[in-house]
Parts: sequence; C-alpha cells; structure tokens
Amino acid sequence: MNKRASMQTRFQQRLVLTSIALAAMAVANGAAAQEAAMQRIEVTGSSIKRLANEEALPVTSIKAEEFTQRGMTTLADVMMALPQSASLAPSNAGSGTNINLRGLGVNRTLVLLNGRRLANEAISAGYANLDVIPFSALQRVEILRDGASSLYGSDAIGGVVNFITKKEFEGVQVTGQYVTPERSGGGDERRATLTFGKGNLNRDGWSAYATVDFHDRSRLAAKDREQFSSDELLASLGRPRTLGSGGYAMPANFTTATNKNAQNPYAATCAEPYSTIGAKNTCTLNSNEYGTALYENEQISFYARAAKQISEDHTFTVEYTRGQSYIISARNPTQSVAVGGVAAQLPSTSKWYPGNSGGVPAMAGLNGAPLNVTWSVADYGLAAQKDKQVNQRLAFVDEGVLAGWDYRAGLVIGLSDRENFYQNGFFKGQGIHDGLKSGALNPFGLQDQAGRDYLASISVDGMKNRDSQTTYKGIDFSASRSLFAMAGGDAAIAVGADMSHQTTRDDKLAIQNEVQYLNSTSSHGEGQRNVYALYAELDLPVTKTLNVNLAVRDDYFSDFGNTINPKASFRWEATKNVMFRGSANTGFRAPTLFDAYGYRLPGATGKTSARWDDPLLCPSATPAITGTGTALPGYVSSEVCNVQLNKQVGSNSGLKPEKSKGFTLGVVFEPTKSMTLSFDYWNIRMKDMLANLPEQVYFQDPAKYADMFVRNADGTLAYIVNTTMNLGGQKAAGIDVSASYRFPRSTYGDFRVELDGTYLTQFDNQLFPGEEWVNNVGRFGAASNGTTSSFPIITYRWKHVLKMSWALGDWTAQATQNYNDKYEDQNLVAQTYWRDINSYKPWNLTVGYKGFKNTQLTFGITNVFDSAPPVTNHSGYSFGYLSSAASPIGRSYNLRASYTF
Repeated sequence: MNKRASMQTRFQQRLVLTSIALAAMAVANGAAAQEAAMQRIEVTGSSIKRLANEEALPVTSIKAEEFTQRGMTTLADVMMALPQSASLAPSNAGSGTNINLRGLGVNRTLVLLNGRRLANEAISAGYANLDVIPFSALQRVEILRDGASSLYGSDAIGGVVNFITKKEFEGVQVTGQYVTPERSGGGDERRATLTFGKGNLNRDGWSAYATVDFHDRSRLAAKDREQFSSDELLASLGRPRTLGSGGYAMPANFTTATNKNAQNPYAATCAEPYSTIGAKNTCTLNSNEYGTALYENEQISFYARAAKQISEDHTFTVEYTRGQSYIISARNPTQSVAVGGVAAQLPSTSKWYPGNSGGVPAMAGLNGAPLNVTWSVADYGLAAQKDKQVNQRLAFVDEGVLAGWDYRAGLVIGLSDRENFYQNGFFKGQGIHDGLKSGALNPFGLQDQAGRDYLASISVDGMKNRDSQTTYKGIDFSASRSLFAMAGGDAAIAVGADMSHQTTRDDKLAIQNEVQYLNSTSSHGEGQRNVYALYAELDLPVTKTLNVNLAVRDDYFSDFGNTINPKASFRWEATKNVMFRGSANTGFRAPTLFDAYGYRLPGATGKTSARWDDPLLCPSATPAITGTGTALPGYVSSEVCNVQLNKQVGSNSGLKPEKSKGFTLGVVFEPTKSMTLSFDYWNIRMKDMLANLPEQVYFQDPAKYADMFVRNADGTLAYIVNTTMNLGGQKAAGIDVSASYRFPRSTYGDFRVELDGTYLTQFDNQLFPGEEWVNNVGRFGAASNGTTSSFPIITYRWKHVLKMSWALGDWTAQATQNYNDKYEDQNLVAQTYWRDINSYKPWNLTVGYKGFKNTQLTFGITNVFDSAPPVTNHSGYSFGYLSSAASPIGRSYNLRASYTF
C-alpha cells in the first residue's frame, strides 16, 4: 500500500471512530436542555442555531428587494457594488460573473447556494459562475466577511457568499423588466420571470414552488461609445493610437525577404472604417470599429423546491437548480497568421499583387518577390465565439431533531458543462494561405464574389472547439445541541462531517489545430480529488455579556494530504449600547483541479493581453514602456515591437497548497434605537500564493526574468512562461464601516440613511519568497487575477455604498451612490507621463408604487448624472477607460412590473 492510500485509510478509520464517539455523546447527553428549534435560526458562519442578533462574526445581509431598489438587474451588479469586493466586470473571456472578496482572488471566495457548494465553472474549476444562480428565487444574500470557514471549508480565505432562496411561495407571479440606455447603440436589457407555488409547510405540512428567470443584454460596440476611446482621449492619456505601426490590418501590411520594413499600398488612406493610418507607411486595425464595450449575453435559470413535514420535528426537502448562460465573445477579425512557422505569402502570380490586374496600386522597389502579408480578414466583421455554460444541481436535505440533537443531513449532486463554439468569422489558417497563393483571396480589400465563396468554403462557423466539465458530489451531516448551563446561558456544541468527490475534464478539440488565429491547439486535461472533513464547534456563553466560540476543521485531500485549521471568535457586550467582536483563523487552499491537472502543452498557448516590446529583439532603455524599443537589424518592427507576444498558460504539476492566517476585531455602537454604527478591522496573511505573474512584471525587469522568456534556436521568442505558480505571499488589511440612521416618523414618510464601506489599509504582494513587498493600495501593483482575467485587481483605498430611502403609503423611493476612490494610473506610456484615475461615483434612483391591486411597479434611473467611466493609460485596456470597474452605458432607464395572481 502506498503512502497516500495509507493516509486515506487512516483518515477513514478516524472518521468511523469519531462517528461512534459522537453517537456515544448523543446518548450521554440525551437529557440535556435544548431551546425549541423554531426560536433559533442558522446564520452563515455557524452550525449552531441562534438568535439573529447574537452574531459574533461580521456578516452582511442583502435582501432580494434591495436589488430592485438599487437599480440592479444581475448578480454582477450586486458583486461590483459590494464594498468588500474587488470583483471585476465580467469580460469577453466567457467565464461569467464571479466574486472576489477582499481582492484576494475569485478562487479564495467560497460561493454557496443554501449553504452548500455548486459545481464550479468548468474550465478553471476554482469558482462558481454566479450567472447560473436563479435570480428570481433569491430571498437574500449573506456575505461572511471573515475568512477560512471551519463550517464550509478552509479554502474560503477571502470569505463566504451564501445565496439563500425563498423557502416557499404561494400563488403565481409574473414579472417583466426592460432597461434602455439614453444613448443609442446596444446595452439594453430584458428580464422576464414566472414563479408559481402552492402549500405552506406550517399549515399544510408541505410546500412546493418553482421559478423560471430569463435575462439578456445586447452587445454594446465600442464605436457606440467612441468618445471613451477616441484619438483625442488616447492622446491626452499619453498613448495615442498613432504609436502603433504595421501588424494585422485591412488592407494588409507586407514585408519581403529583403525589406523587413512593413509597407502598405494604401498607407496614405488605409480603409476606413476597418483600419486607420499608422506610423511608418502602414495601416493599423481600427479598435473602435471592432472593439466591444459590453458583450452580448443571455441567462435562463430554473429553480424548484419541494418540502414535506414528515413529523413535527422532521422535514425533508428536495431542490433542483438549472442555470444556463452564454456569452458572445467578440474578437478582431481573423488574421493571416503563420501556419507551421511559415508566414502567409502573396505570390507575384496573384492578380492582387500590387500593379497586377486586380487594381492594387503598383509600388516602387517590388521585383516580383513574394510578399509576407499581415492581413485582417474584415469581410465577415468580428470573429465571435459563443461560450455556453450549463450548471445543474440536485440537493436532498433531511433535517429535524433526533435524540435531543438538531441535525441536518444533505446530499448534493452538481454538474457544470461549458462548451465553446466558433460563432462567426473564423477560418482555417491553411485555407487562408492557400487562397492567397491561388489568387482567390485579396488581402488589400474586400473580396469579390469568388473570394466570398472561397471564404465560405474554409469557414468553421458553428463548430464546437472546446468541451469542458466539472462535477461535485457531496454528502454532509451536522448536529448541534445544548450541553450544560453557564453564567450566560447554555453552552452548545455542533459537530459535523462532509465528504465530496470532485472531477474536472477539459478538451480543446482537434479543430483548434486548423484555426491558427487563436494560437491554441488541441489538448486534454483531467483530474479528480476526494475531500473528507470533520469539524466541531463549541459555543460558550461565559457571562450574559461575553460569548466565546471555538471551532476546528480537519480536512483530508486525496492529492494534497491532511490539514487542521482552527477558528475562534468572541462577542462581548461592554454596555447596553456597545458590543465588541472578533475572530481568528487559519486557512488552507489546495490548487484548483485546473491548476493541478488542466491542459499542459510544450509551446505557446495564448498571447499577452497588452502590447509589449520584445526586450531582446526590440531593446529599449525603458522596456516596461511599450513603443520605446527599436527592432534589431533583420527583424520586422511590427512583429517584435509594440505587439502582443506569445505566452504559455496552463496547469503546473509542481504546485503546493497555499496557507493563510487571519483575524478580525470590531465594535458595534447603538447610541439610539434609530442609529447603528460598526467598525470591523480585518487582516489576512497568505504564503505560497497560487497565481500567475502579472504581465508588466516581466518587462519591468526582463534581465531578472530572462529564464521566463523561452526562445527558439534563432533567438525569436517562442513564448513567455505564464503558467500558475506558487508566488511569495500577500498581506491585506482594512476596516469595514457600516452606519444606519432611521429618522423619526413623520407625516412626510419614513426616511433612512445607510452607509456600507471599506477602507483598505494594506494590500502588499511579494512575487517570490524573500523579495520585497510591493504596495497595491490605490495603484496598479503586482496583484494578479490569475486565470480568470487578464485585467489587474483593482484595490481602492475607499469604496462605499450610500443609500437614502423614503417610504409613504404605497410609495417608496431610494437613491444609491456607488463610490470608488481615485486610483494611481499605470503610467507606463511612451512619453514621460503621470496621472491619477478619477474617483467614480454614479448615483442610481428608483421609485416604487404598489397602489394597484396585486401589482408592483418600479421605475429607475441608473447613473442619474451620466457619470463617464474613469479613463486610464494602463496598457492592458484596449480602450481608454477602466472597463473592468466602470460601465460605459451612461444614463439608462428601467421599468419593472410585477403582477401576482
């Protein structure tokens, strides 16, 4: 028997012995007192049922009605506005909506549905896609703001987000909503929901309901908001579009074997709107024409729940969830990239050769030699992919009272599928090469009918190119009861165990070998793990004002061994109006299944998100500032300077788990019954952090990271190593601030003001052990989002949500401000330039009316003052604004109507 099998056998023996011990404890304590279960509830973060106001851990709760009152239409809106979150706007990458508490990474935020896990998104296998959670079924969202949960998992280093659905619903309700931007273009949204149910558990002994929720949004093109990426704006940021030269364009740029300087027969005019005039007698692709400000997406979810009261203290529940979402990921048109290392060539026999019968102007210096063309095939417009995800979960829950114990048991079966298709505008790379050689394709203009017919013959539109799946199967059991009397009440204990089996499979299909444009080849990755866990929680009311809670979790990972992580918290009511609370914990996170077992290929598997100068072939005194290098003799400037370079991403078999330590310390004031204030300091330390190196790190010190630049025998760059790796560490700390005040009731209505904010005191990254720590607070530092996004983490010094609400009779109104502090820009531009990114503080306003029978109406204005998104000169953003943290839509209007039968 090998060591791993032996460890697993010992753990299973410990699990059996512990279960026997727990059973003995239940018999021994059978006469202990217990409060009626109906009087207490479960709060996210604890297994012990307690009164809602007994919370010792910092938990933020958002009711579903708040989503409408704040003008939110998706869970992405909720997560972006949450002050404790450093979530980024969903990108065209297709992974959907995720949440990043504390900026520690989406893989370190645990997402639950009714207290249990979902199957993770199918490619990265490290987080749940929120787009598949049924929006219309939600009752509230609870955010546990301290990390490393002993109850749910030690991998919840950043915290826990628990989406809690309605327990039951009676009747039929239909809801429709429409959102339209004030400016023309796309970005409009539609939502329709149908909810129906019958039965009441307390009255009838059973209940059942189901809900269907549909939402979609149309694509918003960059050209519909061209003021945010205009030439004037880019120039004011120090990154004018004219810095670019050559590269892929329509009409194509070209070089010859004897002249490596890119040229273009239409350089004086280029071809609007496809390309614009670039530097050095070339054309460059028009990013405004092809850019996407907001992707097209669609979400449809179904949720059903049925509960049966078996006896007075025994309930059985079944839940089924199915969420489906897709994103249309728009890219620049297909390019005539090299195939097998051979560049696309236009021979002198083609009628489209300059000076031949096709009408392309003759050019001096051409002697009939083949032209190496860098061509963007603009005839079909954007090259778009369809990224489709389907997430299903079936859950069986049995809960009640047995032998004096409150118990809860569950079985969860989760399945997440993700498929990627060539939607339109993709062609086989060899087919493009053959069409150029035969004269069928014209690289200097739009195609004639013969060219269009040929492109249709080499199209791969509609074909699936990737198929991925993750599964999650888990069983859990927990029980709690009172133990003995203490000065402050009865001590209570909770014990539990859970086991899960998780798998991942990711297949890049063979068709990818023929579509070289995406720089991806077929691959296969798969892996699995079993996780076994025991946990215990002890609640000690030491006095009537002091409560101490102790918990511990013991996890065994079939591939990474055993880990034990304790947690302690306290709650002390110093006076009637002042309460102190705090917690301390350790955490442990194994590499995700993708990080450990995903695809592993020997060559390049992608391209950098930003443009860079090759530090060897396009050297510069300032290599981190793109466009300042000069190509070495014999190399084409547009191929080695100011270009997206090849990089290698994927899994890493040599990874080890990361570990963390964290604590919180807070105080809650209630000076009057109408006012509440709270301040919670949080501090998290991580080591052996699993992440990808941010791109700019390689170029800020290329000599230091020279071994990460893998080169071919001729010195050209094969790829930059950018796989997941164990980095040094991360230190994050801050203060959560919450305040609310309810004004005295008057004839003018009920008024209330609430503030929820986070002040970041520290966010430091260490790239490798022993190196210096780099500050990331309010600036672009060394923090990376890893495999989920090429955008950097945004760590605002201060972020808040301010709400002012009013209610009178059938009328309600709320004004909400989402505030993001100013930010130091990247400032890595070709000119010596320094600037700050302005703060972003849009206001939303909603007005509701329920005076019509069975009808609720809500009218809202999003971004009332039409605040423009803050602009940035960061090289990772294609456009001139902070698209990962602000909306380009501008002012928009929405109307929501709900009718209950």
